[in-house]
Amino acid sequence: MQEVSQVPPLDLKRQYEPLAKEITATFERIFYSGNFVLGPDVSALEQELASYLSAKKTVGVNSGTEALWLALKAINIQPGDKVLTSPFTFFATVSAICNAGATPVFADIDPDTFNIDPEQVKKILDRDVDRKIKAIIPVHLYGQSADMTPLLSLADKYNIFVIEDACQAIGTYHLEKRVGTLGHLGAFSLFPTKNLGALGDAGFVSTNNSELADTVTLLRAHGSPIRYVHDKIGSNCRIDTLQAGIIRLFLPKLEDWIMLRQKAAAYYDEHLKFLENKIQIPLRVSYSTHTFHQYTLRVKNGKRSQLSEILTRNRIGNSVYYPIPCHLQKAISTLGYKKGDFPNSELAADEVLSLPIFPGITEAEQDYVIKTISDWAK
Repeated sequence: MQEVSQVPPLDLKRQYEPLAKEITATFERIFYSGNFVLGPDVSALEQELASYLSAKKTVGVNSGTEALWLALKAINIQPGDKVLTSPFTFFATVSAICNAGATPVFADIDPDTFNIDPEQVKKILDRDVDRKIKAIIPVHLYGQSADMTPLLSLADKYNIFVIEDACQAIGTYHLEKRVGTLGHLGAFSLFPTKNLGALGDAGFVSTNNSELADTVTLLRAHGSPIRYVHDKIGSNCRIDTLQAGIIRLFLPKLEDWIMLRQKAAAYYDEHLKFLENKIQIPLRVSYSTHTFHQYTLRVKNGKRSQLSEILTRNRIGNSVYYPIPCHLQKAISTLGYKKGDFPNSELAADEVLSLPIFPGITEAEQDYVIKTISDWAK
């Protein structure tokens, strides 16, 4: 057996190479059909995704970012409204809020899960005496669900919408339901690096409300129910047919790919749990499965950069998701947030480090990662 000397952060070629003939056949079928935007493949994909999630409807769109924006527009978010979310997320969550005309408001995370803390949410909603907060976007970060039961209860109490940012968590269960089906709407990314990824940009919106689904469908195509008639101000957010065809091919493989990620995560757990004085492995919660879009450690004692440099020197892929929390980003500096406002998010940004995880990663590759970390920890 060849000795391992490098490990990529992910390997899409390895994952998709066994499907090369089917991928080529899908491209050829769609090429010769002449349908390149929307069409039968998109309609079929929307039905298949809805069936997978046990949702009433899904609407294919061109990215997870636009899925969030469309969801916000579908609930009629207006300038002057506020939307509550986590400061520890990819900035697309915040940019969608801003692009919908609203102002982002943040609640700090639970340090154990990296997801928004319901207790912090409650405090902010209790203080919102002018009722400007119209929606909350819980982010299911890294593949584990936010604590939705208390969040849904709070949303019901304060009569606000819930849009789930499930861009990193397709396939994850919260108790008996898939994420993306618990709130009023769910937003999913199908970016190539996601657990279910296209061969380009794509995403979708999920909902159990037919009226909201119809509104999203209208908005994704310039607010146009029929050609050259425009009932709403929408945009061009359509999923292209080639990506829809590819996702239709990949969707039946998703559960197997998730199981492979979970198996790899369990292997890391088994061999890294003894280093708790140096690192913290991902914590699990009873209300959620974990689909491991990322396998993310906390590196303690300010040593993250040191460990990252050692991994990189040994040609082991590693990444920080995310090094700057959203409230400290220059793009929204006019909102007046400052360092210290959300200490749990800021500490996470200083400590998180994601290791290689993908379907097809070998035990030999994981052993090389584990040995490198163990040697560093001595």
